[in-house]
Amino acid sequence: MAILHLSLSSLTSTITYSAASQDSDRTRKKNLITKDSVSSFSLCPCGRRHFLGAVTSLPFLPVSSSYSSSSSMDDLKRFRPPKPDWYEELFAWSMNTEMESYEKEISGYKMRLFESLVGKAEKVLEIGIGTGPNFKYYSTIPNISVLGVDPNPKMEIYARKSAEEAGLKPQEFSFIRAVAESIPIEDASVDAVVGTLVLCSVSDVTQTLNEIKRILRPSGVYIFIEHVAAEDGSFVRLVQNVLDPLQQVVADGCHLTRRTGDYILEARFSGGADVIKVSLPSLAYLSSHVYGVAYN
Repeated sequence: MAILHLSLSSLTSTITYSAASQDSDRTRKKNLITKDSVSSFSLCPCGRRHFLGAVTSLPFLPVSSSYSSSSSMDDLKRFRPPKPDWYEELFAWSMNTEMESYEKEISGYKMRLFESLVGKAEKVLEIGIGTGPNFKYYSTIPNISVLGVDPNPKMEIYARKSAEEAGLKPQEFSFIRAVAESIPIEDASVDAVVGTLVLCSVSDVTQTLNEIKRILRPSGVYIFIEHVAAEDGSFVRLVQNVLDPLQQVVADGCHLTRRTGDYILEARFSGGADVIKVSLPSLAYLSSHVYGVAYN
C-alpha cells in the first residue's frame, strides 16, 4: 500500500466557517471556530471509506423496509464500484498496522468528542468503522451498542478484534457492509452517528450528511473528525491540488481538497453544528483538520 507523504515546513492556518441562520425558535445554532495545534506525526490517516453491501445481524437497529440485496448492489455500482480482493485486504491490513502514530496524536480530540456521548447515547452507528480504532472510546459509555458500517468486508475481522480488546461483548457490536449514502436502517433509529476520516472518501458528501440526519433521532448528535482542504492560495493547497488525483487512487477514494467543514454547516442540522478547526503541521499536505459535533 503506497501512502503519500511530503515533508513540508510547519503550516498554521485558520479557516472561518459561517453558518446560515436558523428560523425555528427551537434551533440552537452553534458555530465554534478555534485553532489548536498537535505534535508531530508522519503517517497519512486519509482515506478509505464509502459504505456498501449486505446486512449482517442487527441486534438493536431496525432494517429499513425499503432495503434489499438488489438495492444494495445498485448502491455498490452507483457509489463504490467493487475492488479486487487483494486491494481490500491490503488496505484493511494497512489501516490496521499504519495508523498508530496518528491515533496517538488525535486521541485528545477524540476523547473530548466521545465524552460528549456519555449518558446521552446508547445506540451508536459509526460510518467507515474500518478496523475499529474508536472502540477504546466506546468502552467508557454505559449500555453501548455499536453498529459499524463499512464497504470493505476485510475490515470486519479487525474491527471485531478491536471490539473484543476494548471489552465490548459480541452482542454489543454488529458490522454491516453498506454505503454511507444509503444506510439501510429506519429513520430516527440511533442516538449518535460517529465518523472519523470518512467524508474525504465518500462519493456524495451531501447525500451522506442527509442520511446521517435521517437516521438520527431528534436531539441525536453526529461527532466527527476529518482532514480538509488547506487555505486557498497557500503552498500546501497547491500541493494538494497536484496530488489529489493520485491520492484518490492509492488511498481508496480519498480527496485532499474537500471543504468538509463547509459541507457540515451547509447540511443545516436542526440544532446547528460546532465546527472546530485544528492544524497538524507535521502532517504536511494533510495538516488541516476539522472536528466537532452536529445536533439533530
